[in-house]
Amino acid sequence: MANKRQLKKAIQNACGDIAGECILAESAFGRDNLDKWDNVIMNVALLQQEAVNRVTKHFDQIPSHYPNRKEYNAARRAFYKKAEKELSDYFHAEVEKIAAEMNSLMPKQADVK
Repeated sequence: MANKRQLKKAIQNACGDIAGECILAESAFGRDNLDKWDNVIMNVALLQQEAVNRVTKHFDQIPSHYPNRKEYNAARRAFYKKAEKELSDYFHAEVEKIAAEMNSLMPKQADVK
């Protein structure tokens, strides 16, 4: 598992890239749908905020709750692995929704001159 700082930076970079793609697509294709493109960018910002907030999870057990340190470490690793999987699933699902929304705003066929 990556540390929290690396996860937060990766989320911020991914969301920044998605927002940048929205801005490029908006300037190239979306002059008639500015409000919809702005809504997509706002959804990306909200995704970033929620995903970064979900990075911080705390294992609420202490070693004395377990018979030995090995079991504590195993339970702790399992907890953080599950939390990372949940975050990853959430982030991917939301990115897919945003990508579908972006694709719906793109023109069906490019004007070729």
